Amino acid sequence: IMTNLVDYDDLVVDVQKVLDTLIPIEHEVKTKNNYSYLMKIQPYRTLDNVIEGAVISFFNITEIVIMREELQEANKSSRLAVVVRDAIDAITVHDMQGKILAWNPGAQKLYGWSEEEALQMNVKDRIPKNLQKEDIKKLKELSQSKILESYKTKRLTKDSKEIEISVISSALYNE
Repeated sequence: IMTNLVDYDDLVVDVQKVLDTLIPIEHEVKTKNNYSYLMKIQPYRTLDNVIEGAVISFFNITEIVIMREELQEANKSSRLAVVVRDAIDAITVHDMQGKILAWNPGAQKLYGWSEEEALQMNVKDRIPKNLQKEDIKKLKELSQSKILESYKTKRLTKDSKEIEISVISSALYNE
């Protein structure tokens, strides 16, 4: 029996198992053209209650599989968001132009700006003028680096105080 199923080579073995035990088998399978199916193998009984073979049925579950994968991805993001929210450390996220995209309670406590205020800012607004050129260059280097090392620098608080901090940078990539 030839199939276009990916990573499933046990069709003959599974059919024989169903014929031997009379217990149906179900598998989620994927085709070479990336469709997902629920495959059911059941014994075929005649009207005289004699087993004369097996019935193999395929139910297209591609949309269900896609939704399940999206839900799993959303759950991962949700767990990450909880970690960031509950961290004691100040955690900020900014894009490649420096626009602040996320600001956790630790950052609010350390720097003084609320999340709402911070999301209207750029990272350079928090860097002392005399360090801006050097720190922005360092942040760009870190964003392109595979190994991200921490470094000590200074940042401004809402009341314009300079504080010493240690920056640990992680580049987040997505499509």
